[in-house]
Amino acid sequence: MTSTQDELYRETAQTYGAALERLARAYEADADLRRDLLQEIHVALWRSFNGFDGRCSLRTWIYRVAHNVGASHVLRQRRTRGQELVGLEELENLPDANSGQSTADRGHALDRLLRLIQRLKPLDRHVILSYLEGLDAASIGEITGLSAGNVATKIHRIKNMLARQFQQGGSES
Repeated sequence: MTSTQDELYRETAQTYGAALERLARAYEADADLRRDLLQEIHVALWRSFNGFDGRCSLRTWIYRVAHNVGASHVLRQRRTRGQELVGLEELENLPDANSGQSTADRGHALDRLLRLIQRLKPLDRHVILSYLEGLDAASIGEITGLSAGNVATKIHRIKNMLARQFQQGGSES
């Protein structure tokens, strides 16, 4: 199986490498920890292909494994750093740390958006990151175990909340 496992991994690294880097960036702000997380994702993917049976698409499998590693990383870091994760309702009510600042720089705007996303609980983060990577509600549902309708509702709520927070200038505590 190693030959097939290696082939699947090579295909994945080539096709989804940039998406996996974006995913790692969304899960981890610290550059050194992000590199470690990306390496963890790649190792987990390679190992997981030993058990890949084709019952779902390769893309779904890749995102499922990557998001599981990312969520585990977040929970480990939360324990280590003592950082509090928040739900949608709490994030909407966070104090506005950057009010009055206008952001023209696209890179700065993306960083602000990622900081907001990084504050979400793993499942909400998982849903919105998958959506931002172009997955539809049905595919995200396959990955997360949620119904497509529930995924669509979560996406709508998260997008609205992120838009409000972003417009108000909120980012991190």
